[in-house]
Amino acid sequence: MADGSITAKPHSVYDIPLDKLDPAQPALFQSDTVLPIFERLRAEDPVHYCAESEHGPYWSITRYDDIMAVDTNHQAFSSDFMKGGITIAGGSSNIEPLPMFIAMDPPRHDVQRKAVSPAVSPSNLQTMAPVIRERAAAILDGLPIGEEFDWVDLVSKELTAMTLATLFDAPQEDRRKLTHWSDVVTAIPTPGGLVETLEEKLEIFVEYQAYFANLWNQKVNAPPAADMISMLAHHPATRDMAPREFFGNVVLLTVGGNDTTRNTISGSILALNQNPDQYARLRANPELIPSMVSETIRWQTPLAHMRRTCVIDTEVGGKLIREGDKVVMWYLSGNRDDSVIERPNDYIIDRERPRQHISFGFGIHRCVGNRLAELQLTIIWEEILKRFPEVRLVAQPKRSYSTFVRGYETMPVIIPART
Repeated sequence: MADGSITAKPHSVYDIPLDKLDPAQPALFQSDTVLPIFERLRAEDPVHYCAESEHGPYWSITRYDDIMAVDTNHQAFSSDFMKGGITIAGGSSNIEPLPMFIAMDPPRHDVQRKAVSPAVSPSNLQTMAPVIRERAAAILDGLPIGEEFDWVDLVSKELTAMTLATLFDAPQEDRRKLTHWSDVVTAIPTPGGLVETLEEKLEIFVEYQAYFANLWNQKVNAPPAADMISMLAHHPATRDMAPREFFGNVVLLTVGGNDTTRNTISGSILALNQNPDQYARLRANPELIPSMVSETIRWQTPLAHMRRTCVIDTEVGGKLIREGDKVVMWYLSGNRDDSVIERPNDYIIDRERPRQHISFGFGIHRCVGNRLAELQLTIIWEEILKRFPEVRLVAQPKRSYSTFVRGYETMPVIIPART
């Protein structure tokens, strides 16, 4: 590719004029055909301006080092929900933006993040680990052997929903409500989709908000506890927040605690089935699980992008980005940047530096629950390898229709009976 000797194929990404390339199309993610666009942008125009898109004009930042530069420069690139927030769609829909700490700048961001971060502290994770392991074991022991089933539904959703209910101290019988609400938050209203209209989405939000308002009222009138809702209700910086701001943070914690881990659990099944040599190595050496987990988080990149809004004219990669411009950091592209990561398109479970990825972001907005995600993935794979010689993919998964969540709706698998 570097020597310019590409022979363009019909309907290839190279048939499209460079200035017309628009990776922010959910259909490209659902069909898993967006990676060649990022490959071309990294090679030819790594800081790329798209003048016309469904979401208006925007900049694509596609190389690892440029993404890191934007992600760590919150003085020039704002996350503020009133300026458009953290997704490419922010500011272009009819939904009034929700305040949440990931969509805030310092100092407001910092104090709200600190209010909930003890819930995922090393000591709290140590307490949660045996509970997660017990649940993972029960989920796996309940799976049908020798019969096709949906891994997303019976395993990925179930484990993450159980953990999320624990983080909120919500009743376990309500855990699938959390999963549903998380899906609704990121769903694009589409005929035949999870939500068909914006009005339907907002109706579900009313139920979602009422549920957590009730949970807040329970927590604010009880002694402080180790769950996230209690922490928000009792922390000096957050106990007087407006109901809408509390709900915004609930939305953030629901999506953050659900989508990333759930889709990486599913992604690990796909990656290992697509790379049977790596699956064989993992079975032969379960000590590779922590490295495999980090490699899967990179390879999957469960949140494909984060958005910022430029607040002061700033140069990135030789391009001048103007105040007010929308800037999209494509984490999915940065994780495939061969100038930083060797053989980035390959899935290699014993990489020398497996945690060298940007799936969790950088700087002040780095994912607050990244260690919990790694813990759940590590435990589920330790328990899988104890039980099953193989989890076999039997058909291609159905991918999410989203430019934000890079995930899976269904993933048909079978666990062969032992012979």
